[in-house]
Amino acid sequence: MSALNRVALITGGGGGIGAALCTAIAATGTRVAVVDRDETAAHRVAQALGDRAVAIAGDISTEAGCTAVVHATEQRLGPVDILINNAGIGLSALRPDGERNLPDLQEVTPEIFDRFIAINLRGPFLMTRLVTPGMRERGWGRVINNTTSFFTMLRTFPYGALKASLEAASAVWATELEGTGVTVNILVPGGPTDTAFIGDGSGMDRATMLRPEVMGPPAAWLASPGSDGFTGKRIIAAYWDPTLDADAAMAKAAMPIGWPELAQATRVWPKAAD
Repeated sequence: MSALNRVALITGGGGGIGAALCTAIAATGTRVAVVDRDETAAHRVAQALGDRAVAIAGDISTEAGCTAVVHATEQRLGPVDILINNAGIGLSALRPDGERNLPDLQEVTPEIFDRFIAINLRGPFLMTRLVTPGMRERGWGRVINNTTSFFTMLRTFPYGALKASLEAASAVWATELEGTGVTVNILVPGGPTDTAFIGDGSGMDRATMLRPEVMGPPAAWLASPGSDGFTGKRIIAAYWDPTLDADAAMAKAAMPIGWPELAQATRVWPKAAD
């Protein structure tokens, strides 16, 4: 399958990491659906990428929104071959200093928790569920999920805990789809990234943050036929060396999804019934 015939759907594509991902994928010749709830931002990114990109306004926090986004992509570009679940909501959405003064259990109301679930976990689940049947039928597809660092998973609630859930789900999906031609991988920057996702009240020096463009080279490779059979892995973009060939860069930046070493802590596992 040539890049000219592939279609990528990238959520949260209107800025920051999402815009960097759209740019990198479009540069391979792939047609890109720039999906964002901010229609103006989506159009700005799509226009910068030229006639191989379209802007699609949509909210992936609801089933109806996810369905509408996939339908619009199929109508304008064709079936989705590459899904990048990048849209998310972080602690800075609660208050500007949310990354520095972490919310406690009482601050996270059920309504806030439901909102974080809808965007950070349920949305990627729904999007993956919608597009993978077609990928399986065609015998080729890519699902790339943006989670977060292990440090953040164990430090922040609800953001980190829900990204840990998405990471575990990705491991399950990779196993389910193994051998179908559809791969499921995780791609993370590797640290705080200089985007609007992190508020100015975070207390972090933006000059020391990663640039969102760090996600581009590994994303382009994961979305390519060159990564056929490469699944169930977590890529840390900051460790990806674009001066190396893909195999060497992968060896430096990749590890299994999740925390397989914890399996060693399971001393007894029930045997299947005869």
